[in-house]
Amino acid sequence: MSVNYVPAELVALVDDIGLLKAQIAPLEAKLKAAQAKLKAHGDGRYEGTLWAATVSTSERSTLDMEAVREKLTHQFIAAHTRVSEVTVVKVTAKKTGA
Repeated sequence: MSVNYVPAELVALVDDIGLLKAQIAPLEAKLKAAQAKLKAHGDGRYEGTLWAATVSTSERSTLDMEAVREKLTHQFIAAHTRVSEVTVVKVTAKKTGA
């Protein structure tokens, strides 16, 4: 994949997005760890000074698409597949140095 010319004003925007992602990552890890700690106390409502949290356990059903694909024909799957346009932004750190 070739790199497109990036106008100067977008260089800073791309770097801002990367920096924000880098700053958010450790916070997301800390949040996940804190949530796991609270979940370990079981279901219920927990009151803080400024916030309240509710832990609830429920069942979620998911469809095993791999098993479904093995049982259905390609034509059936194609006839019942919706295609939609999706735009994503993927930001990766650039490799620097020798």
